Amino acid sequence: MYPADYVYSKDHEWILVEGDIGTIGITEYAQHELGDVVFAELPKVGDTFEAGDSFGSVESVKAVSEIFCPVAGEVVEVNPLLAEKPELINESPHREAWMIKIRITRPEELRGLLSAEEYAEYLQEQSA
Repeated sequence: MYPADYVYSKDHEWILVEGDIGTIGITEYAQHELGDVVFAELPKVGDTFEAGDSFGSVESVKAVSEIFCPVAGEVVEVNPLLAEKPELINESPHREAWMIKIRITRPEELRGLLSAEEYAEYLQEQSA
């Protein structure tokens, strides 16, 4: 269920690292908990964030939830599809509905994130 080439935060974000660029989105678990997504507020290209900073929010029929940056970096791209089709977050959270791409400024922070297997175990522990 969770792509093995991604790493995950305990805040339910994923990051796919390619060189010094990290593509970030929310997990299948997070979108399921949110319910039907109706709006996504995302940052602008050039914005910078530290690990743990909120970089945007997702509004669903249930609630508004902040999205957190798993590592420090500068936004180099924002997914333009989400402005018109926020429901992609429900339909394809691990592929089409990526939110931002950042240039990672502290790659050592990636070591603090979870593998797909560790993330699945974390979810099981939380539900127990």
